[in-house]
Amino acid sequence: MKRRSLIRIFSFSAVAAAIFLARSLIWQHRASDALGALENGYVRALEELSTSADNIANTLQKELYAGTPDMHLKLSQQLWRDSSAAKAALSQLPTDKLPLENTNKFLSQVGNYSLSVSEKLRSGGSLAAKEYENLEALLRFSRRLQNEMWQLEDKVSSGSLSFTKAAPAKDDTSAPSVTEGFTDFEEGFDSYPTLIYDGPFSDHIMQKEPLMTRGKPEISRETALERASLAMQTDQTALTSAYEEGGKMPSYVFASGDGSACCAVTKQGGYISYFLKSRLVPTENLTPAEALAAGDACLERLGLNNMQRTYSENIDHIMTVNYACRQDKVCCYTDLIKISVAMDSGEIIGFDARGYLVNHHRRDLSKKRISVLDAAKKLSPKLTEQSRGLALIPGEGQEELLCYEFKCETSDGTHVIVYFNAYTGKEEQILILFESESGTLAM
Repeated sequence: MKRRSLIRIFSFSAVAAAIFLARSLIWQHRASDALGALENGYVRALEELSTSADNIANTLQKELYAGTPDMHLKLSQQLWRDSSAAKAALSQLPTDKLPLENTNKFLSQVGNYSLSVSEKLRSGGSLAAKEYENLEALLRFSRRLQNEMWQLEDKVSSGSLSFTKAAPAKDDTSAPSVTEGFTDFEEGFDSYPTLIYDGPFSDHIMQKEPLMTRGKPEISRETALERASLAMQTDQTALTSAYEEGGKMPSYVFASGDGSACCAVTKQGGYISYFLKSRLVPTENLTPAEALAAGDACLERLGLNNMQRTYSENIDHIMTVNYACRQDKVCCYTDLIKISVAMDSGEIIGFDARGYLVNHHRRDLSKKRISVLDAAKKLSPKLTEQSRGLALIPGEGQEELLCYEFKCETSDGTHVIVYFNAYTGKEEQILILFESESGTLAM
Protein backbone atom coordinates (compact mmCIF):
# COMPACT_ATOMS: atom_id res chain seq x y z
CA MET A 1 0.00 0.00 0.00
CA LYS A 2 1.26 3.44 -0.92
CA ARG A 3 2.30 5.87 1.76
CA ARG A 4 -0.32 8.41 0.58
CA SER A 5 -3.09 5.78 1.00
CA LEU A 6 -1.90 4.93 4.52
CA ILE A 7 -1.91 8.60 5.43
CA ARG A 8 -5.48 8.93 4.10
CA ILE A 9 -6.65 5.87 6.07
CA PHE A 10 -5.09 7.13 9.29
CA SER A 11 -6.50 10.62 8.65
CA PHE A 12 -10.02 9.32 8.03
CA SER A 13 -9.74 7.09 11.12
CA ALA A 14 -8.62 10.01 13.25
CA VAL A 15 -11.48 12.17 11.97
CA ALA A 16 -14.00 9.37 12.57
CA ALA A 17 -12.66 8.83 16.07
CA ALA A 18 -12.86 12.55 16.78
CA ILE A 19 -16.45 12.70 15.52
CA PHE A 20 -17.40 9.66 17.59
CA LEU A 21 -15.74 11.16 20.68
CA ALA A 22 -17.46 14.50 20.12
CA ARG A 23 -20.84 12.84 19.71
CA SER A 24 -20.25 10.75 22.82
CA LEU A 25 -19.40 13.86 24.81
CA ILE A 26 -22.51 15.63 23.49
CA TRP A 27 -24.77 12.71 24.40
CA GLN A 28 -23.11 12.38 27.79
CA HIS A 29 -23.67 16.08 28.37
CA ARG A 30 -27.32 15.81 27.32
CA ALA A 31 -27.82 12.75 29.51
CA SER A 32 -26.17 14.55 32.41
CA ASP A 33 -28.43 17.56 31.88
CA ALA A 34 -31.51 15.35 31.75
CA LEU A 35 -30.44 13.48 34.87
CA GLY A 36 -29.75 16.76 36.62
CA ALA A 37 -33.18 18.10 35.68
CA LEU A 38 -34.79 14.90 36.96
CA GLU A 39 -32.87 15.11 40.23
CA ASN A 40 -33.81 18.78 40.65
CA GLY A 41 -37.44 17.91 40.08
CA TYR A 42 -37.32 15.21 42.74
CA VAL A 43 -35.65 17.61 45.18
CA ARG A 44 -38.32 20.23 44.52
CA ALA A 45 -41.10 17.68 45.08
CA LEU A 46 -39.43 16.56 48.32
CA GLU A 47 -39.23 20.17 49.52
CA GLU A 48 -42.92 20.64 48.71
CA LEU A 49 -43.77 17.46 50.62
CA SER A 50 -41.71 18.61 53.60
CA THR A 51 -43.37 22.02 53.57
CA SER A 52 -46.81 20.43 53.38
CA ALA A 53 -45.90 18.17 56.32
CA ASP A 54 -44.90 21.30 58.27
CA ASN A 55 -48.22 22.94 57.48
CA ILE A 56 -50.22 19.83 58.41
CA ALA A 57 -48.50 19.55 61.79
CA ASN A 58 -48.89 23.25 62.60
CA THR A 59 -52.54 23.34 61.59
CA LEU A 60 -53.35 20.20 63.60
CA GLN A 61 -51.78 21.79 66.66
CA LYS A 62 -53.91 24.90 66.16
CA GLU A 63 -57.02 22.73 65.85
CA LEU A 64 -56.40 21.29 69.32
CA TYR A 65 -56.67 24.85 70.65
CA ALA A 66 -59.59 26.04 68.48
CA GLY A 67 -62.72 26.83 70.45
CA THR A 68 -65.34 27.78 67.84
CA PRO A 69 -66.94 25.88 64.94
CA ASP A 70 -65.92 28.61 62.48
CA MET A 71 -62.25 28.29 63.44
CA HIS A 72 -62.41 24.49 63.18
CA LEU A 73 -63.91 24.84 59.70
CA LYS A 74 -61.20 27.27 58.64
CA LEU A 75 -58.46 24.97 59.92
CA SER A 76 -60.02 21.86 58.40
CA GLN A 77 -60.13 23.57 55.00
CA GLN A 78 -56.43 24.36 55.35
CA LEU A 79 -55.67 20.75 56.34
CA TRP A 80 -57.53 19.47 53.30
CA ARG A 81 -55.52 21.73 50.99
CA ASP A 82 -52.19 20.83 52.65
CA SER A 83 -52.86 17.09 52.57
CA SER A 84 -53.85 17.33 48.88
CA ALA A 85 -50.61 19.20 48.15
CA ALA A 86 -48.64 16.54 50.08
CA LYS A 87 -50.21 13.73 48.06
CA ALA A 88 -49.48 15.58 44.81
CA ALA A 89 -45.82 16.03 45.83
CA LEU A 90 -45.55 12.38 46.92
CA SER A 91 -46.81 11.26 43.51
CA GLN A 92 -43.85 13.06 41.90
CA LEU A 93 -41.25 11.05 43.84
CA PRO A 94 -39.80 7.67 42.72
CA THR A 95 -41.37 5.66 45.55
CA ASP A 96 -43.41 3.26 43.42
CA LYS A 97 -41.59 0.14 44.64
CA LEU A 98 -42.51 0.98 48.21
CA PRO A 99 -45.94 -0.08 49.51
CA LEU A 100 -46.92 3.32 50.95
CA GLU A 101 -50.42 2.28 51.96
CA ASN A 102 -50.16 3.76 55.47
CA THR A 103 -48.61 7.03 54.29
CA ASN A 104 -51.33 7.59 51.69
CA LYS A 105 -53.97 6.58 54.23
CA PHE A 106 -52.68 9.18 56.69
CA LEU A 107 -52.63 11.95 54.08
CA SER A 108 -56.15 11.03 52.94
CA GLN A 109 -57.61 10.80 56.44
CA VAL A 110 -56.05 13.81 58.14
CA GLY A 111 -58.03 16.36 56.15
CA ASN A 112 -61.24 14.34 55.96
CA TYR A 113 -61.32 13.61 59.69
CA SER A 114 -60.85 17.27 60.49
CA LEU A 115 -63.72 18.15 58.15
CA SER A 116 -65.90 15.61 59.96
CA VAL A 117 -65.02 17.16 63.32
CA SER A 118 -65.84 20.67 62.13
CA GLU A 119 -69.15 19.49 60.67
CA LYS A 120 -70.12 17.97 64.02
CA LEU A 121 -69.40 21.28 65.76
CA ARG A 122 -71.32 23.29 63.18
CA SER A 123 -74.28 20.95 63.75
CA GLY A 124 -74.33 21.93 67.42
CA GLY A 125 -72.32 19.04 68.82
CA SER A 126 -69.16 19.12 70.92
CA LEU A 127 -65.87 17.27 70.74
CA ALA A 128 -65.64 14.17 72.90
CA ALA A 129 -62.45 13.05 74.64
CA LYS A 130 -61.93 10.37 72.00
CA GLU A 131 -61.95 12.94 69.21
CA TYR A 132 -59.33 15.02 70.98
CA GLU A 133 -57.27 11.85 71.40
CA ASN A 134 -57.55 11.19 67.66
CA LEU A 135 -56.45 14.73 66.81
CA GLU A 136 -53.48 14.38 69.17
CA ALA A 137 -52.55 11.06 67.54
CA LEU A 138 -52.76 12.61 64.08
CA LEU A 139 -50.54 15.43 65.31
CA ARG A 140 -47.93 12.94 66.56
CA PHE A 141 -47.87 11.16 63.21
CA SER A 142 -47.67 14.45 61.34
CA ARG A 143 -44.65 15.43 63.47
CA ARG A 144 -43.01 12.10 62.60
CA LEU A 145 -43.63 12.63 58.90
CA GLN A 146 -42.35 16.19 59.23
CA ASN A 147 -39.09 15.07 60.88
CA GLU A 148 -38.50 12.17 58.49
CA MET A 149 -39.03 14.33 55.41
CA TRP A 150 -36.77 17.18 56.53
CA GLN A 151 -34.00 14.75 57.51
CA LEU A 152 -34.27 13.18 54.08
CA GLU A 153 -34.34 16.62 52.43
CA ASP A 154 -31.18 17.64 54.31
CA LYS A 155 -29.34 14.52 53.10
CA VAL A 156 -30.41 15.07 49.51
CA SER A 157 -29.58 18.79 49.59
CA SER A 158 -26.14 18.10 51.03
CA GLY A 159 -25.41 15.58 48.28
CA SER A 160 -25.01 12.59 50.59
CA LEU A 161 -28.03 10.99 48.95
CA SER A 162 -29.34 11.20 45.39
CA PHE A 163 -32.64 10.09 43.91
CA THR A 164 -31.25 9.36 40.46
CA LYS A 165 -28.02 7.70 41.59
CA ALA A 166 -29.74 5.55 44.19
CA ALA A 167 -32.08 3.73 41.82
CA PRO A 168 -31.70 -0.05 42.12
CA ALA A 169 -30.78 -2.31 39.24
CA LYS A 170 -33.56 -4.07 37.37
CA ASP A 171 -32.90 -7.34 39.19
CA ASP A 172 -32.79 -5.65 42.58
CA THR A 173 -36.20 -5.46 44.26
CA SER A 174 -34.94 -3.64 47.34
CA ALA A 175 -35.85 0.03 47.73
CA PRO A 176 -33.06 2.60 47.32
CA SER A 177 -31.64 4.08 50.50
CA VAL A 178 -32.99 7.51 49.61
CA THR A 179 -36.48 6.22 50.48
CA GLU A 180 -35.58 5.07 53.99
CA GLY A 181 -37.49 8.03 55.46
CA PHE A 182 -40.68 6.81 53.83
CA THR A 183 -40.02 3.24 54.98
CA ASP A 184 -39.46 4.32 58.58
CA PHE A 185 -42.69 6.33 58.60
CA GLU A 186 -44.62 3.52 56.91
CA GLU A 187 -43.54 0.94 59.49
CA GLY A 188 -44.44 3.05 62.54
CA PHE A 189 -48.23 2.73 62.44
CA ASP A 190 -48.69 0.35 65.39
CA SER A 191 -50.36 3.08 67.48
CA TYR A 192 -52.28 4.73 64.66
CA PRO A 193 -55.93 5.25 65.70
CA THR A 194 -58.86 3.68 63.93
CA LEU A 195 -60.83 6.66 62.64
CA ILE A 196 -64.58 6.19 62.28
CA TYR A 197 -66.25 9.23 60.75
CA ASP A 198 -68.47 10.33 57.88
CA GLY A 199 -66.13 10.36 54.90
CA PRO A 200 -64.79 8.33 51.97
CA PHE A 201 -61.49 7.46 53.69
CA SER A 202 -62.94 6.38 57.02
CA ASP A 203 -61.50 3.07 58.25
CA HIS A 204 -64.91 1.42 58.23
CA ILE A 205 -65.13 2.11 54.48
CA MET A 206 -61.55 1.20 53.54
CA GLN A 207 -61.77 -2.08 55.48
CA LYS A 208 -64.78 -3.32 53.53
CA GLU A 209 -64.44 -6.40 51.38
CA PRO A 210 -64.47 -5.27 47.73
CA LEU A 211 -67.77 -6.15 46.12
CA MET A 212 -66.32 -6.26 42.60
CA THR A 213 -63.79 -9.01 43.38
CA ARG A 214 -66.04 -11.16 45.59
CA GLY A 215 -66.38 -14.65 44.14
CA LYS A 216 -64.30 -13.84 41.05
CA PRO A 217 -61.77 -16.45 39.80
CA GLU A 218 -58.07 -15.80 40.43
CA ILE A 219 -56.05 -14.84 37.37
CA SER A 220 -52.43 -15.76 36.64
CA ARG A 221 -49.51 -13.40 37.03
CA GLU A 222 -49.00 -13.51 33.25
CA THR A 223 -52.59 -12.40 32.61
CA ALA A 224 -52.23 -9.64 35.20
CA LEU A 225 -49.05 -8.41 33.50
CA GLU A 226 -50.82 -8.29 30.14
CA ARG A 227 -53.66 -6.21 31.60
CA ALA A 228 -51.25 -3.89 33.39
CA SER A 229 -49.33 -3.18 30.18
CA LEU A 230 -52.56 -2.50 28.28
CA ALA A 231 -53.81 -0.13 30.96
CA MET A 232 -50.54 1.80 31.07
CA GLN A 233 -50.13 1.65 27.28
CA THR A 234 -46.65 0.20 27.49
CA ASP A 235 -44.90 -2.96 26.34
CA GLN A 236 -44.97 -5.95 28.70
CA THR A 237 -41.18 -6.12 28.63
CA ALA A 238 -41.04 -2.67 30.24
CA LEU A 239 -42.69 -4.02 33.43
CA THR A 240 -41.37 -6.46 35.99
CA SER A 241 -43.08 -8.20 38.88
CA ALA A 242 -42.41 -6.01 41.92
CA TYR A 243 -44.36 -7.54 44.80
CA GLU A 244 -47.81 -8.73 45.86
CA GLU A 245 -50.24 -6.68 47.93
CA GLY A 246 -52.35 -8.35 50.60
CA GLY A 247 -55.22 -6.98 52.63
CA LYS A 248 -58.83 -6.85 51.49
CA MET A 249 -57.83 -6.51 47.84
CA PRO A 250 -54.93 -8.92 47.07
CA SER A 251 -53.14 -7.73 43.95
CA TYR A 252 -50.14 -8.27 41.70
CA VAL A 253 -48.00 -5.13 41.50
CA PHE A 254 -45.77 -4.49 38.48
CA ALA A 255 -43.15 -1.76 38.14
CA SER A 256 -40.97 -0.30 35.44
CA GLY A 257 -37.26 -1.04 35.53
CA ASP A 258 -36.37 2.38 36.92
CA GLY A 259 -39.21 2.32 39.45
CA SER A 260 -40.89 5.41 37.99
CA ALA A 261 -44.16 3.62 37.21
CA CYS A 262 -46.23 0.88 38.81
CA CYS A 263 -49.58 -0.82 38.38
CA ALA A 264 -51.67 -3.06 40.66
CA VAL A 265 -54.03 -5.70 39.26
CA THR A 266 -56.42 -7.58 41.55
CA LYS A 267 -55.84 -11.32 41.79
CA GLN A 268 -59.59 -11.97 41.86
CA GLY A 269 -61.17 -10.79 38.63
CA GLY A 270 -58.06 -9.12 37.22
CA TYR A 271 -59.27 -5.53 37.64
CA ILE A 272 -56.91 -2.55 37.39
CA SER A 273 -56.78 -1.32 40.98
CA TYR A 274 -54.47 1.63 40.39
CA PHE A 275 -51.45 2.75 38.39
CA LEU A 276 -49.05 5.62 38.80
CA LYS A 277 -46.35 7.22 36.68
CA SER A 278 -43.95 9.47 38.58
CA ARG A 279 -42.55 12.17 36.39
CA LEU A 280 -42.19 15.92 36.27
CA VAL A 281 -44.94 17.96 34.66
CA PRO A 282 -43.17 21.30 34.14
CA THR A 283 -45.68 23.14 31.94
CA GLU A 284 -49.30 23.25 30.81
CA ASN A 285 -49.93 22.80 27.10
CA LEU A 286 -53.53 21.64 27.41
CA THR A 287 -56.70 23.48 28.25
CA PRO A 288 -58.78 22.15 31.17
CA ALA A 289 -61.34 20.87 28.64
CA GLU A 290 -58.64 18.89 26.81
CA ALA A 291 -57.38 17.39 30.08
CA LEU A 292 -60.91 16.36 31.04
CA ALA A 293 -61.38 14.78 27.62
CA ALA A 294 -58.17 12.78 28.13
CA GLY A 295 -59.57 11.44 31.40
CA ASP A 296 -62.81 10.48 29.68
CA ALA A 297 -60.88 8.68 26.93
CA CYS A 298 -58.96 6.67 29.55
CA LEU A 299 -62.20 5.38 31.09
CA GLU A 300 -63.56 4.48 27.67
CA ARG A 301 -60.36 2.61 26.81
CA LEU A 302 -60.64 0.61 30.03
CA GLY A 303 -64.28 -0.24 29.35
CA LEU A 304 -65.67 1.95 32.15
CA ASN A 305 -68.51 3.63 30.30
CA ASN A 306 -70.91 4.13 33.19
CA MET A 307 -69.02 7.00 34.83
CA GLN A 308 -69.67 10.73 35.02
CA ARG A 309 -67.38 13.58 36.08
CA THR A 310 -68.01 15.16 39.45
CA TYR A 311 -65.17 17.41 40.63
CA SER A 312 -61.65 18.20 39.47
CA GLU A 313 -58.60 20.11 40.65
CA ASN A 314 -55.37 21.24 39.00
CA ILE A 315 -52.31 21.12 41.27
CA ASP A 316 -48.75 21.49 39.93
CA HIS A 317 -49.91 21.07 36.30
CA ILE A 318 -51.67 17.78 37.09
CA MET A 319 -55.44 17.68 36.58
CA THR A 320 -57.09 15.17 38.94
CA VAL A 321 -60.62 14.27 37.89
CA ASN A 322 -63.14 12.50 40.13
CA TYR A 323 -65.68 10.23 38.47
CA ALA A 324 -68.77 8.64 39.99
CA CYS A 325 -70.69 5.67 38.67
CA ARG A 326 -74.11 6.32 37.14
CA GLN A 327 -76.88 3.73 37.48
CA ASP A 328 -79.82 4.71 35.32
CA LYS A 329 -80.48 8.31 36.44
CA VAL A 330 -78.74 8.02 39.81
CA CYS A 331 -75.22 9.38 40.43
CA CYS A 332 -73.48 6.91 42.80
CA TYR A 333 -70.87 9.00 44.63
CA THR A 334 -69.82 5.90 46.60
CA ASP A 335 -68.35 4.32 43.44
CA LEU A 336 -65.37 6.60 42.83
CA ILE A 337 -62.55 6.59 40.29
CA LYS A 338 -59.78 9.20 40.24
CA ILE A 339 -57.70 9.95 37.16
CA SER A 340 -54.67 12.28 37.02
CA VAL A 341 -53.80 13.87 33.68
CA ALA A 342 -50.44 15.51 32.91
CA MET A 343 -51.25 18.95 31.54
CA ASP A 344 -48.17 19.05 29.33
CA SER A 345 -49.05 16.08 27.12
CA GLY A 346 -52.38 14.61 28.20
CA GLU A 347 -50.70 11.44 29.46
CA ILE A 348 -52.60 9.57 32.17
CA ILE A 349 -50.13 9.45 35.07
CA GLY A 350 -52.52 8.37 37.80
CA PHE A 351 -55.51 6.03 38.01
CA ASP A 352 -57.21 4.88 41.22
CA ALA A 353 -60.29 2.65 41.09
CA ARG A 354 -60.11 1.20 44.60
CA GLY A 355 -63.24 3.04 45.78
CA TYR A 356 -65.10 1.76 42.73
CA LEU A 357 -63.94 -1.83 43.25
CA VAL A 358 -64.91 -1.74 46.93
CA ASN A 359 -68.43 -0.38 46.47
CA HIS A 360 -69.71 -0.96 42.95
CA HIS A 361 -72.69 -3.25 42.43
CA ARG A 362 -76.13 -3.13 40.87
CA ARG A 363 -78.50 -1.60 43.41
CA ASP A 364 -82.20 -2.17 43.84
CA LEU A 365 -83.55 1.38 43.81
CA SER A 366 -87.16 0.47 43.09
CA LYS A 367 -88.52 1.28 46.57
CA LYS A 368 -91.25 3.92 46.57
CA ARG A 369 -89.82 7.43 47.00
CA ILE A 370 -91.33 10.67 48.23
CA SER A 371 -92.09 13.37 45.68
CA VAL A 372 -89.15 15.51 44.61
CA LEU A 373 -91.51 18.49 44.82
CA ASP A 374 -92.08 17.80 48.52
CA ALA A 375 -88.32 17.63 49.07
CA ALA A 376 -87.78 20.87 47.17
CA LYS A 377 -90.21 22.69 49.50
CA LYS A 378 -87.75 22.06 52.35
CA LEU A 379 -84.94 24.03 50.72
CA SER A 380 -83.82 27.12 52.59
CA PRO A 381 -85.33 30.37 51.26
CA LYS A 382 -81.74 31.62 51.10
CA LEU A 383 -81.03 29.20 48.24
CA THR A 384 -82.00 29.41 44.58
CA GLU A 385 -82.34 25.99 42.98
CA GLN A 386 -80.37 25.51 39.75
CA SER A 387 -80.78 21.78 39.10
CA ARG A 388 -82.00 18.60 40.76
CA GLY A 389 -81.37 14.88 40.45
CA LEU A 390 -80.94 11.60 42.29
CA ALA A 391 -77.70 10.64 44.03
CA LEU A 392 -76.38 7.83 46.20
CA ILE A 393 -74.16 9.17 49.00
CA PRO A 394 -72.31 7.46 51.88
CA GLY A 395 -74.00 7.54 55.28
CA GLU A 396 -72.34 7.68 58.68
CA GLY A 397 -71.86 3.91 58.71
CA GLN A 398 -71.39 1.56 55.77
CA GLU A 399 -74.89 2.20 54.49
CA GLU A 400 -75.70 4.15 51.35
CA LEU A 401 -78.37 6.85 51.19
CA LEU A 402 -80.50 7.50 48.12
CA CYS A 403 -81.12 11.25 48.06
CA TYR A 404 -82.54 14.03 45.98
CA GLU A 405 -79.60 16.26 45.09
CA PHE A 406 -80.35 19.97 44.73
CA LYS A 407 -77.63 22.19 43.28
CA CYS A 408 -78.28 25.73 44.41
CA GLU A 409 -76.81 29.22 44.49
CA THR A 410 -76.79 31.86 47.22
CA SER A 411 -77.30 35.58 46.79
CA ASP A 412 -73.51 36.16 46.74
CA GLY A 413 -72.91 33.53 44.04
CA THR A 414 -71.75 30.69 46.32
CA HIS A 415 -72.79 27.24 45.08
CA VAL A 416 -74.35 24.84 47.59
CA ILE A 417 -75.53 21.25 47.22
CA VAL A 418 -78.29 19.94 49.50
CA TYR A 419 -79.25 16.27 49.90
CA PHE A 420 -82.69 15.11 51.09
CA ASN A 421 -83.35 11.41 51.75
CA ALA A 422 -85.50 10.20 48.86
CA TYR A 423 -87.42 7.81 51.15
CA THR A 424 -87.86 9.81 54.35
CA GLY A 425 -87.39 13.44 53.30
CA LYS A 426 -84.69 13.97 55.96
CA GLU A 427 -82.09 16.62 55.12
CA GLU A 428 -78.99 14.40 55.10
CA GLN A 429 -76.12 16.63 54.02
CA ILE A 430 -75.17 20.13 52.85
CA LEU A 431 -72.03 20.79 50.82
CA ILE A 432 -70.56 24.20 50.10
CA LEU A 433 -68.49 24.43 46.92
CA PHE A 434 -65.27 26.43 47.12
CA GLU A 435 -64.34 27.17 43.53
CA SER A 436 -60.98 28.48 42.35
CA GLU A 437 -58.73 28.38 39.32
CA SER A 438 -57.25 25.08 40.52
CA GLY A 439 -60.62 23.33 40.83
CA THR A 440 -63.59 22.81 43.12
CA LEU A 441 -63.54 21.76 46.77
CA ALA A 442 -66.81 20.40 48.19
CA MET A 443 -67.12 20.76 51.97
